[in-house]
Amino acid sequence: MKEVVTIDGQGIFYRELNAKLRQAAWNGTQKIELRNVYGQRYIGTNLDKPVEIEIFGTPGNDLGIFMDGPRIIVHGNAQDGCGNTMNSGEIIIHGHAGDILGLSARGGKIFVREDVGYRAGIHMKEYQGKKPMVIIGGTAQDFLGEYMAGGILILLGLNLKEGERHKANFIGTGMHGGAIYMRGEVQEFQLGKEVGVAELDENDYLILKELVGEFAYHFGYDAEEILKYKFTKLFPLYLRPYGRLYAY
Repeated sequence: MKEVVTIDGQGIFYRELNAKLRQAAWNGTQKIELRNVYGQRYIGTNLDKPVEIEIFGTPGNDLGIFMDGPRIIVHGNAQDGCGNTMNSGEIIIHGHAGDILGLSARGGKIFVREDVGYRAGIHMKEYQGKKPMVIIGGTAQDFLGEYMAGGILILLGLNLKEGERHKANFIGTGMHGGAIYMRGEVQEFQLGKEVGVAELDENDYLILKELVGEFAYHFGYDAEEILKYKFTKLFPLYLRPYGRLYAY
């Protein structure tokens, strides 16, 4: 059984809280509980230890920034910039997340049970064999997958009513790599001009089965029930959609 270290964040400035967290991780602690977290920023920054961090409360911006290996579980909502430039590991959010989720992520997995804000998956990329994966249980605001250069982004829309479409517009604007899978209704006018629509092939179904299965495990859903519904695959039409603006 893992030894658990508990850190109380009540009234602690984010730098002090993060210093305590890093020290515990460097001491070889395998599991850390952060209690009474109220908006402290940069939790898990640059951590590269195989530690599990459970957060009770609402962490501030840039949760898990540059993270390389840990698992962070948030029992509540999260703010902007979760997984910013993360390299590996997992972030599991039992609530909503804010804007720019997974900004420039180049590896690891992010699971969000509910909705996310604007520009989720912006500039995700694949790096040296690593592939970031973001799975969102609810829906998203505009510019989902903006400038996406690699990785997998899945939007499940589990909170949408029958026949209700996703509300995001400009989906995949500037997209030039990776793939977006959307469960539920989405219209052509909602998509960026750089995005194509394709039917799922056998490999797509395997990807969805694996990642939706993990999502269902984390949040107590039935994966088979989720996968019964139609999914749409979005892919980039061009590798360098804006290259002509900079090349002579």
